[in-house]
Amino acid sequence: MPNFVPINQQLSITDLGTRLRDAIFVVVDLETTGGPPTEAGITEFGAVKVQGGQVIGEFATLVNPGVLIPPFIAALTGITNSLVATAPRLATVLPSFLEFARGSVLVAHNAPYDIGFLKGACLKLDHRWPGNHVIDTARLARITLHRDEVANCKLATLATYFRTDVAPTHRAFDDARATTDVLHRLLERVGDHGVETLEDLAAFTSRVSPTQRTKRHLAAGLPEAPGVYIFRDPQGEALYVGTSKNIRKRVRTYFTASETRRRMTQMIAIATSVDPIVCATVLEARIRELRLIAAKQPRYNQQSKRPERQSWLKLTAEVAPRLAIVREVRDDTADGACYLGPFKSSAAAQEASAALQLALPLRVCTTKLARKPRSTTAGCALAELGKCLAPCTATVDHLAYDNLVARVRSAMSGAVDPVTAAVQVRMRDLADQSRFEDAALWRDRLAHFLQASVRTHRLMMLAQVEQVVAAKTTPEGGWEVHCIRYGALAGAVTIDPGVEPLPVVEAMISTADHITAPAASKVASLTEESEAILAWLDSDGIRLVRSSAALALPIGCGGALLAQLGQVRGEIRAQEPVDYQWLAATARRKIVTRIA
Repeated sequence: MPNFVPINQQLSITDLGTRLRDAIFVVVDLETTGGPPTEAGITEFGAVKVQGGQVIGEFATLVNPGVLIPPFIAALTGITNSLVATAPRLATVLPSFLEFARGSVLVAHNAPYDIGFLKGACLKLDHRWPGNHVIDTARLARITLHRDEVANCKLATLATYFRTDVAPTHRAFDDARATTDVLHRLLERVGDHGVETLEDLAAFTSRVSPTQRTKRHLAAGLPEAPGVYIFRDPQGEALYVGTSKNIRKRVRTYFTASETRRRMTQMIAIATSVDPIVCATVLEARIRELRLIAAKQPRYNQQSKRPERQSWLKLTAEVAPRLAIVREVRDDTADGACYLGPFKSSAAAQEASAALQLALPLRVCTTKLARKPRSTTAGCALAELGKCLAPCTATVDHLAYDNLVARVRSAMSGAVDPVTAAVQVRMRDLADQSRFEDAALWRDRLAHFLQASVRTHRLMMLAQVEQVVAAKTTPEGGWEVHCIRYGALAGAVTIDPGVEPLPVVEAMISTADHITAPAASKVASLTEESEAILAWLDSDGIRLVRSSAALALPIGCGGALLAQLGQVRGEIRAQEPVDYQWLAATARRKIVTRIA
């Protein structure tokens, strides 16, 4: 059954595209006893079924309401108690009408009244309301016609103005026929405004601003294909970059009542054009969107706009290394630096650092130290408490501190057991003291650390592989294939059903972008791009065509424990979701050598 969507609401994206000439309309009018709709006092049904401007069915019958018809209603409609005495009851008529209207768009003049009675009848007789789309010709007329054309939008006034073949008479069938003529005239009018589909009509009559309505032409001519769309201002500057499986359908939603974001309304008021970029696959469209946002910095994009706001936890490369929170990864891993991240905020990085330092307490001061300090003081308060080896003093045990640094580097490289063990002991001690909120705080710190560990090694797994070629079947039975080099998308192609895939794949690989190998601890692209690729690789139905190296994660990088924390908490309140099942199940993927 179709869902009921009032005309002042936008249909879902999946419903877009029903052309008016293909739609089946059932124009209905009811005569009633004048009571409330819940009483379902219907005395007459009149309905006309039309498609493409042609009548394809009619429905008309009197109904015995089971109650007396008030005299003033009888005088208005001419329907008397004696006239309906032998007419069928509503319980007989309603199922027949619902079947007549099945799958159609219901049309009525002042639709809330007639549709209200139909819903009341369904409720009273325990029938499920089928949920047809509804068009109100009165509302459509109020929007379409100018005040100097008609004095009001009553059915009789509109029938006279449009010179309908049948005049309304307060009898259901005559009024339905008159409403049908009015509907056709109104649809001719709105056609001049580019209204071609039911969804266009819903948008045209919805509560959208005049600016949105006048900008609808920006969607005209856009391709119905996956890709990226760019709203531009009069100077050609990018205002907003988005992506969709169907560019035209997505852009059209910006001019409907479904678009309620204030900043988007402001953007639409400025926009003068929309540029489409058709892509071979949805993943390619997502990657292009990320790159364009980072490059052009559109003022109305909020997400993916500031990659420089990411943070990393760094083990510094200096005489007495320490943990620091930094904004970028430098080419200093050969000197001993090590990175964990990126984090979406410095606060998340600080939480992960606290978990790491609980187990492996490196110095936290930022003072630049000499290899052989001359100070003979006892060091800072942390040193006095035994929580720092005090590498700032002349009495420091260099071997012990170097060993501590090596253990931190090992933990950041995938051996997280010392960190998890230390935090779990702290959580257990706090729980034994009934300090459950403090225990939960350490649990969250551990979750931040583990999630950063998993994220880091997933990214590095992809960034260190020169080339990965993977494929996934399309709903139509073809293939979408991507070539990934050092964590960046280098090529994409969609192969139609029935086409031999391997020659197309080889051609795509040969023309794919050249990607330079990144420095250690870096990816060759935006972090979000690599993560989008990883999400696609993790999706169901992926087949690896070839890979220049095995895709592997350190077994002890924390994925299994992270999954357990997620089960305890219900969710990991960290920066982004992780495929826990994939992480816990395996740290290595087999390479499928061909598409089969």
